[in-house]
Amino acid sequence: MTALAKDVSFNEHKMWIELSDARTLGVPLAWSPKLLHASPDERNNFKLSRRGIHWDSLDEDISIEGLLAGRGDVTFKPHSAA
Repeated sequence: MTALAKDVSFNEHKMWIELSDARTLGVPLAWSPKLLHASPDERNNFKLSRRGIHWDSLDEDISIEGLLAGRGDVTFKPHSAA
């Protein structure tokens, strides 16, 4: 079973996630452009769930499983025609 998020905090460049198995993840904010460009109040307005972290106001969900696998924002970005 994947560890659960117990707490989340931020500094200028990273999101720090304390996990239920005593690990702490430092995740670059650049992995999530929505969080990178959010205000401190928006970043701190999150909900923890069994799957990960959710921000209602930002329409952002980050799974702990995905972070542990090294995945950041996986939003589909269509390629423009050259």
